[in-house]
Amino acid sequence: MTLMSETLTHLINGVTVSSEGTGESINPSNLDDVVARYPKGGAAEVDEAVKAARAAFPGWSEASPEMRSDVLDRAGSLIMSRAKELGTLLSREEGKTLPEGTGEVMRAARILKYFAGEALRRHGQTLDSTRPSIDVETHREAVGVFGLITPWNFPIAIPAWKSAPALAFGNTVILKPATPTPAIAHAFGAILIEAGAPAGVFNLIIGEGDVGRAIVNHPAIDGISFTGSQVVGASVAEGAAKRQARVQLEMGGKNPLVVLDDADLDRAVMCAIDGAFYATGQRCTASSRIIVTEGIHDRFVEALADKARSLRVGDALDPETQIGPAVTEQQLEQNLRYVAIARGEGGKVLTGGEALNLGKRGHYMAPTVIADTAPDQRINCEEVFGPVASTVKVRDYDEALEIANRGQFGLSAGIVTNSLKHARHFRRHVRAGMVMINLPTAGVDYHVPFGGTRKSSYGAREQGFAAVEFYTQTKTVYIGG
Repeated sequence: MTLMSETLTHLINGVTVSSEGTGESINPSNLDDVVARYPKGGAAEVDEAVKAARAAFPGWSEASPEMRSDVLDRAGSLIMSRAKELGTLLSREEGKTLPEGTGEVMRAARILKYFAGEALRRHGQTLDSTRPSIDVETHREAVGVFGLITPWNFPIAIPAWKSAPALAFGNTVILKPATPTPAIAHAFGAILIEAGAPAGVFNLIIGEGDVGRAIVNHPAIDGISFTGSQVVGASVAEGAAKRQARVQLEMGGKNPLVVLDDADLDRAVMCAIDGAFYATGQRCTASSRIIVTEGIHDRFVEALADKARSLRVGDALDPETQIGPAVTEQQLEQNLRYVAIARGEGGKVLTGGEALNLGKRGHYMAPTVIADTAPDQRINCEEVFGPVASTVKVRDYDEALEIANRGQFGLSAGIVTNSLKHARHFRRHVRAGMVMINLPTAGVDYHVPFGGTRKSSYGAREQGFAAVEFYTQTKTVYIGG
């Protein structure tokens, strides 16, 4: 396979636009491979995109919903038809294995097709007034221009699940993708334009933090949807609140997987391996802390370490690879730093914990299991975002639930048990926005709400039928006789 470097541009008002400064997107499986060179945009490019999006808004929002539906449906079909090519690009740029990369591409396509249907289902209510001879109606209307700031770990799915509802309900969009993964985001934007999105309806600005800040602070952007870290999310919320813009934040998780004595051991290990290590652990829903009751603890931890040890780490494009590289050198260093912190606080590294030399320059790390950790150690409180799982031994279900509910995150939580009593209690009492019973904490459907509690999420839910809440506003109409 011949791998080529691509030269990217911004997409503003339906045309390609270059700017000063150049960055490089590097293949994390092979650091000698430059995937793409991209322009570094700034406030000037954001301002041009906002002008284009603002000018396009009236025509797009007032167009037939069938027109918007058709654009999204065509874009979904184009992505499906190019799934192999796009999946290869995604895996090469982000480091997911090829099956994971292709699967994410197909997810993006299905998100677009789902919201193609939702474009036709934007609905209101008809109500009786408390006063005679007066009718009351509610209508959902588009809001305006949305700025979307997306992360690198799902570099086509998250742009899709933010852009698709925004566009379906008549808004216009400015997307800022993460700098490690601009090429797949650019491909996504180009397909939307190819599918018929009118000039200015979808705009893409590539760049670093100054692009994000310009989006957050621009007075003509009506709403911001952000996925990333808590630190950056807090600044996004502050900037949006200062000018009373809508804001929606997804800011990660430190997700517990509870394993009870009555769990099926093989299923419990499968759930932990999938949640903790697939996608290189680079998922906000990853099972990063595993809370195990004492009756099954020793057997589970031994089986988990054995299975983690057997996982094949390698080049994302190698069909034999099960775990790809960390996305950047910075991310790999962070992973290793947290392993060292866990060791220093008394954790026992059963397997992994080190970078791997696989004969080529890449950000490879062995899947890592750290046992004998205490609930309040940093490894159990701070998001690592790598192939690292820590285990905590507890007496019983009650202690497991109490520990699962600690901390500032509350995105996803799972339990493995054959007890209906405990499963029902956990579902109701765990402090998380999403609950998985006998399933990995990672892995969600695109047609249902996504989001967490506490400091994992802020604002309206993403995805599925919940997306209409953020991307539309309600107008109440009174009709007299």
